[in-house]
Amino acid sequence: MEILSDRILAMGESETLAMTQIARELKEQGKDIISLSIGEPDFNTPECVKEYAKQAIDDNYTHYPPVPGYADLLKAISHKFKRDNNLDYDTNQIVVSTGGKQSIYQVVMALVNPGDEVIIPTPYWVSYREIAKVAGGKCVFIPAKLENDFKITAEQLREAITPKTKLIMFSSPSNPTGMLYSKEELRSLAEVVKEHPQVVVMSDEIYEHINFQGKHESIAQFDFIKEQVVTVNGVAKGFAMTGWRIGFIGAPVKIAKACKKLQGQVTSATCSIAQRATLKAMEMDPTTSKDIIDMRNTFKARRDMVFALLNEIPGFKQRMPQGAFYFFPDVSALYGKHVPADSQFAATYKKTAIENSTDLCMYLLYDANVALVQGSAFGDDNCIRLSYATSEANLKEACRRIKAAVEAMK
Repeated sequence: MEILSDRILAMGESETLAMTQIARELKEQGKDIISLSIGEPDFNTPECVKEYAKQAIDDNYTHYPPVPGYADLLKAISHKFKRDNNLDYDTNQIVVSTGGKQSIYQVVMALVNPGDEVIIPTPYWVSYREIAKVAGGKCVFIPAKLENDFKITAEQLREAITPKTKLIMFSSPSNPTGMLYSKEELRSLAEVVKEHPQVVVMSDEIYEHINFQGKHESIAQFDFIKEQVVTVNGVAKGFAMTGWRIGFIGAPVKIAKACKKLQGQVTSATCSIAQRATLKAMEMDPTTSKDIIDMRNTFKARRDMVFALLNEIPGFKQRMPQGAFYFFPDVSALYGKHVPADSQFAATYKKTAIENSTDLCMYLLYDANVALVQGSAFGDDNCIRLSYATSEANLKEACRRIKAAVEAMK
């Protein structure tokens, strides 16, 4: 008799974390692996943030904080929303959690009943699908193509919404594609949502500050649907604070209270020291902060370099990302090709033909020693995801290895 629950058996493992784990294991075996699989800035947390955290320890911020977050942190996040996004969220509309992933999980669990439909534009971040499934939601995927910068249209959204639709989940800038929605594109989607008051939009804006196009645009800016929008953000990506585990939401009061209630029974408040560090991060204006600007400029330079290098690889087709730190090239032209007879991939998996994105990623991992993530993890098996959150030297060498391995295929 199976002792595990149906919900945990039905849940898939995070493919991004799984690929990272395989790469680590090969490194431990002495392999010279270059990992382009993980979505983590290769920068350190700004010094001013670290100093604030150290001071918090000395000031004895070592006791239970309020469940939704310290009052002054909630005020700082409210100010950040107004300063950066022109969004008005009172402190009772904000909940601070242990990372953006927990924030998203709580929003989904607070809204979705078994059988409710959850619309997810494809490609999507891997956890959207699995979190919706845990809540008993039925995922409705809207395919977005490379030719449209992997963005859905208002017409596609209108066709996907039914009376059973409860939630729409998307990110901009996007993981895995690096694309972002313009104000005009968001307005067109908002006009459709307005027609369906039972529908809530969860807008994941964790990559907000890694934006190469200019001002970030939030779908909650349109007053006519603001009460239907939950804005998710955090400090992991834009402030190089992945290990601090801080995410937060701005939401209608009813949804914020529901998330607070759930959090109170699951984790209670998140880490007190991480919250104090986040208070300092929220004071950093992205238009003037040298730490944020330098990191964004470095990512932009890497993006431009990697785009040129990927264009030299046969069978890779990509668009220029507008934010985040990913490429999501279409590599389907390589499917059906055969790897060399002495390939480590062939020896490990007992196959010689590349049939899908997983095969290609495993071939490049074992034979080029480059870790990527298969596009099937994000809902598009024609593509693979490549993170350029590493040094220029690593990126140049990784692209050289990928090109050599692809050119060796027949």
